Amino acid sequence: MSSTVHGMEWYAGTLRAWHLAILRYAVTLDNADRLAVIRIAGEIDRLDPWREGSSNFEFFRRTSSELCAAILQPNELSVAILRRYLARIDDDRLKRVFAAAIAADQPTVFPAGRPAGRVNSLWKGLSSRSSH
Repeated sequence: MSSTVHGMEWYAGTLRAWHLAILRYAVTLDNADRLAVIRIAGEIDRLDPWREGSSNFEFFRRTSSELCAAILQPNELSVAILRRYLARIDDDRLKRVFAAAIAADQPTVFPAGRPAGRVNSLWKGLSSRSSH
């Protein structure tokens, strides 16, 4: 039981490292960061418990290659690939940061106490400079 729990923690940590490596590549566009994404993806693919000696499981390597290409050369298809990946991210903070890194449109979330039609009245009540 303890080895299973340890294995799941390691898997979760490796998956998080993969997400962070993709984020880093989205920010830097550096080839070394792209290679780090592919290396981590290969580690995750080798963890597949159903492969039994086969190296056919390539989900993370294939997905990583698609994501890196979509980040590097944005087009209509790549936007769909990046949005699909963004929808799969469970961590809200990571999702927001990645969306900002790829300049994806995020739905605007207004605080609950602020009416939607309210005008910004920051300067209301202040005298103009011309009157000084």
